[in-house]
Amino acid sequence: MPKPTLTTDDFTERSEPFELFASWLKDAEASEPNDPNAMALATVDPEGLPDVRMVLLKGFDTKGFVFYTNLESRKGEELRSTMKAALCFHWKSLRRQVRVRGPVERVSDAEADAYFATRPRGSRIGAWASKQSRPLESRFALEKAVAEYTAKYTIGAIPRPPHWSGFRIVPTSIEFWADRPFRLHDRIAFGRADGETWEKTRLYP
Repeated sequence: MPKPTLTTDDFTERSEPFELFASWLKDAEASEPNDPNAMALATVDPEGLPDVRMVLLKGFDTKGFVFYTNLESRKGEELRSTMKAALCFHWKSLRRQVRVRGPVERVSDAEADAYFATRPRGSRIGAWASKQSRPLESRFALEKAVAEYTAKYTIGAIPRPPHWSGFRIVPTSIEFWADRPFRLHDRIAFGRADGETWEKTRLYP
């Protein structure tokens, strides 16, 4: 296991959470066997029933945490309906987790286009072929759609589908959790009620 670059002992010197998150993600990239950027994304449906699924973090900065999806998928519809969400990163190899909550905003078309262009060609074809979250009559129907879009975009760039884009969770709270013996874990919460100034609180485990 790599030596952590920052621990919760450093919280007394941290007035905002993003530097700490960047360091923990770097540690995870060195220790997790698969997808250190994987995170559980929680939304709610129109009846208030929660939904959760794993997605991949594709970027973050002091503005928030960015991921991409089909806007017509279940999560896309739920996000557009409430414009609120929560995330949870769990790095088992490090015995750490980070929880994020806040309002959601759409990324710009320029941001979405730039990221879409970096995806493997097959993934860009898949974004056109998949009617994400909707009933699929057979695997053959999906493979047929992939073949059709592959033929359509044989030559040249594959444009971003209008139904595919990204969201940014603009955090109002970020909590860091680190394992300690006898379940006396470290929990440090950063919150900003005004959307600008972070306040730190140590929580009971």
